[in-house]
Amino acid sequence: MDYAQTVANAILAAAADAVIASDSEGIIRVWNPGAERIFGYAETEAVGQSLDIITPERLRKRHWDGYRKTMATGESRYGEGALLSVPGVCKDGRQISLEFTIVPLKDEDGSMTGMVSVLRDVSVRFAELKALREQLAKASAA
Repeated sequence: MDYAQTVANAILAAAADAVIASDSEGIIRVWNPGAERIFGYAETEAVGQSLDIITPERLRKRHWDGYRKTMATGESRYGEGALLSVPGVCKDGRQISLEFTIVPLKDEDGSMTGMVSVLRDVSVRFAELKALREQLAKASAA
């Protein structure tokens, strides 16, 4: 194994963030320990499953419309490195707030083969910001 592969494996194994790779059909192919910690699914439960297991039901149509378009065109409406904010759902049904970036996976001909997402649970920060906004609104109204 070369040095770059050793580094990549170490990052996948130790990252606190979820690193999830899915194929062109949206089937999970890579699920790191960070994904297990955040979403509650063991790697053996998640790999081979649809991204639906972490996508809230009410958002699935919009998610799949965008996913299929990106797979077909190789273009995302989100620029390279854009930080996206979305809700996610855990194995136990809890909804969480996520921030993530996507990396398109392309073959040697430039055709889309899947995507890698790096996701972070920002639920605590989101709740704190919401509480601060509410306090500010109350103070402004007084």
